Amino acid sequence: MVNAAVVGMGWWGKQVVASLHGRTEKLRLIRAVDVNPGPVAEFCEERGLVLSADYQDALDDASVAAVILCTPHLAHEEQVARAAGAGKHVFCEKPLGLTRTSAVRSVEACQMAGVVLGIGHERRYETAMEEIKRLIEGGRLGTIMHVESNFSHDRFVGMPLDNWRADEHQAPAAGMTGMGIHLTDSYIDMLGPVTEVSAITAKRVVEMPAGDIVAAQFRFASGATGYLCAISATPYYARFTVFGTDGWVEASDDAHPDEGGESHLMFCGKDGVRSVTDYQPFDAVRANFEAFADAIEGRASYRFTNEQLIHNIAIFEAILKSAETGRPIAVL
Repeated sequence: MVNAAVVGMGWWGKQVVASLHGRTEKLRLIRAVDVNPGPVAEFCEERGLVLSADYQDALDDASVAAVILCTPHLAHEEQVARAAGAGKHVFCEKPLGLTRTSAVRSVEACQMAGVVLGIGHERRYETAMEEIKRLIEGGRLGTIMHVESNFSHDRFVGMPLDNWRADEHQAPAAGMTGMGIHLTDSYIDMLGPVTEVSAITAKRVVEMPAGDIVAAQFRFASGATGYLCAISATPYYARFTVFGTDGWVEASDDAHPDEGGESHLMFCGKDGVRSVTDYQPFDAVRANFEAFADAIEGRASYRFTNEQLIHNIAIFEAILKSAETGRPIAVL
């Protein structure tokens, strides 16, 4: 079992604890770190977590094998480097960085230290998404023509503007860091590298400077095209559709991943017949962490390659540039 410390005990840090504490035999949470420990002291005490305000405390603890970073985005690069330097495996919540250069530095720091770098893209482990990947790889859809997706919710409506998630420097391009970057990770996983993006953002109702809508178009190295949208001011909605010459397939979810809820898969082949499969709630967050722990202990390779980690941030950076300039941007 891998002993770990959760760094950052805000909304998502607590969700990570809820997903893992007492629910897995592969990873054990023993410490927590938060710059403002007072409000989370009782929460941590109830779960047996040693709480402190200093990140270095977790890095100095010889019993901690891994750190889980649920911290503001601009802190990730430094925190990854410090963890790797201390010989700790690192699970970093998305995004790994806000520029390709930053992502490269984090990947290289972990490579040099010989530690595993995990990433918070749990959607790869969702049952319906795994089935879409299987259908693509098995040739059931024929030649892949196009992918389109939407991941939207209204959880951040009314968020205080002094919250880091409302900071346009920490979370630029509307819902891209919170939602859209999950979709681009799935694009890379299923369809391969992206060569060009064209994006727009809009500010309709929220006060957050970065706005509440991001929409982007993609060209893949394969020649396929794609589209995504993320809205930060609408009831929960999630859809992921892949179109091929021999059929199409679509996944949809009933609720945000931290709430559970069923997911659904619709498949249509060349005969035009549509079939629907319903899947029971599945904790993809925990599945990702367990895969991270398996990689640490040498039981299996981690599903995310370093090239994919870097490429996803390169796509993100290109989306920012396209939204700012109004022009298509090549993904480097």
